[in-house]
Amino acid sequence: MSSDSPAPLMQSPPVSTGSVHDRALPADSASASKTAPGAASNSIVQVVSDYVSLTKPGILSLLLATTLAGMMVAAEGFPPIALVLWTLLGGVLSAGGANALNCYIDRDLDKLMARTKNRPSASGRIAPRQVLVFGIALTVISFFILAIFANFLAAGLALLGAFYYVVVYSYYLKRRTPQNIVIGGAAGAMPPVVGWAAVTGSLSVAPILMFALIYYWTPPHFWALALLKKGDYGRADVPMLPNVAGETETRRQIILYTLLMVAVSMLLMPFGLGEIYFVSALVLNAIFLILSFQLYRTGSKHFARLTFFYSLW
Repeated sequence: MSSDSPAPLMQSPPVSTGSVHDRALPADSASASKTAPGAASNSIVQVVSDYVSLTKPGILSLLLATTLAGMMVAAEGFPPIALVLWTLLGGVLSAGGANALNCYIDRDLDKLMARTKNRPSASGRIAPRQVLVFGIALTVISFFILAIFANFLAAGLALLGAFYYVVVYSYYLKRRTPQNIVIGGAAGAMPPVVGWAAVTGSLSVAPILMFALIYYWTPPHFWALALLKKGDYGRADVPMLPNVAGETETRRQIILYTLLMVAVSMLLMPFGLGEIYFVSALVLNAIFLILSFQLYRTGSKHFARLTFFYSLW
């Protein structure tokens, strides 16, 4: 019957026998209810993905490798598997927590930079308070895991590294000095020391040299990236070396720190690392030096990119 037809006389209105929730849903509502579980699932996946991204997984893989290297050198072989797993878990949580707190502190800068503007902390997908709580929670859990399943020295060193990265580098140095990466590099150099301490419960010359190796690796690695992202750092007003001292001086500093890194890597030879380490160090260092000199000579973005990605290996 069309809507223009008069209603029949004496027709009683329909009687509802149930609540509004029992009535048939419109087609679009029914369709929405069917797709809601999938949408909710996608939402949960996105939230989990955002929280994981706050920990900077790409960086964590490097920290895991250097932590395990410190453990293996200390044990002169492979340590007990349970100790390895607990130490790596504690290290991941400590570094992940520090990275999340870095995202919390840097959220204003990250909004201005193309490579970081989509971070959940910068885009607003995760509220600042939640980022802060997440970072602190991971750091605290990490301390207890390392203290219980490794030892207090390893736990304290991991906590010191996290504090240095968050407070000394992220909060203070990054916005104030072009030497931010040089001084702040101490935080990223802590994992092999933590690994050594987890195995031995003490420190010695070898873990200090491993610390120095990563410490001198850090400036060439980050300054190569800074040469590629000079515009980003300029927009965010971060005093990275290329923006303050110029690209030529930055390339010169990359060579200097690469040479220091090579020298320290050779100082590790007396600690029983063997011929495989010696040959590998010679070859890998030679390639790093060639790329650094080519970058200095040509000043090209191509060699800056090659140097940066090679430094990740």
